[in-house]
Amino acid sequence: MKILRTPDARFAALPDFAFEPRYVEVRDPQLGVLRMHYVDEGPRSAPPVLMLHGEPRWSFAWRHVISGIVGAGFRAVAPDHIGFGRSDQPAARGDYSYARFVDWMSSFVGTLDLQHITLLCQDWGGPIGLSVLARMPQRFAAVVAGNTLLPGCEAPPRGVAPWPGRQIEDWVGLCAAAEDLPVGEIVSGSGVQALGDAVKAAYDAPFPDASYKAGVLAFPGLIPLHEQMPGAMENRAVWRVLEQWNKPFVCAFSDADPSTRDWAAVFRQRIPGARNALHTTIENAGHFLQEEQGAALAAAVLRVLNTRT
Repeated sequence: MKILRTPDARFAALPDFAFEPRYVEVRDPQLGVLRMHYVDEGPRSAPPVLMLHGEPRWSFAWRHVISGIVGAGFRAVAPDHIGFGRSDQPAARGDYSYARFVDWMSSFVGTLDLQHITLLCQDWGGPIGLSVLARMPQRFAAVVAGNTLLPGCEAPPRGVAPWPGRQIEDWVGLCAAAEDLPVGEIVSGSGVQALGDAVKAAYDAPFPDASYKAGVLAFPGLIPLHEQMPGAMENRAVWRVLEQWNKPFVCAFSDADPSTRDWAAVFRQRIPGARNALHTTIENAGHFLQEEQGAALAAAVLRVLNTRT
């Protein structure tokens, strides 16, 4: 098993990302010990906001949200999934599975012994984070979901239709056939406005060459597109937990993301804690809303935190 680790020099002088790198070890039965990177800012005594990124990004995406949360006196914890950012990167696509991502993040939460967590999840951070919540609901106090999904391949109103839809099908097919992806350009092209060169370079920083992108290329193909795929039944089990979730569950979806917008209604209808929550629409943002409107997303999270405290 080949495990890659991006040289530290690739992460020097990133814009608005002067956070101290921190690491924990997670153990995988087949891959052995893997090093997972995370940002951990703010007072350790404060309730943590666990920020989980999606494809094809890393904790850099949360930098403006981190600043807003910490500036208000709370704790911000933003890990890089294995295969992304400064975390170790198994070099084969077959090293990645939906179950492994959930296991790795569960280990991370347990190792840091996080309690009273507000989960902030976007894109693939949603299925992974909500699966962790279903395993250990006692550790979580609230959820803020932005531009995310939890597909159990069920018909409306328990899912969305059509599923997966042409946009997601095309993305999965593209990644399956590709040997490389221009990560910075992909993030830039998914927004309302194009990103500057320095920010695009920061998204490319974890990947010196295509050999480091096995996780990026594998991730989209792990989403359950039909009920026979791994993850579909597991997600339905997560939904059974969420259908008993009475703690705050806030939807903070953007106004310009066609790939996930219909999922907000599913969360609001199926989860008891979402029915009277402080939902909001993040304006002038595409799929990666934390990149384009980090301050607005931080404000949505702070409304939840300030209501709880």
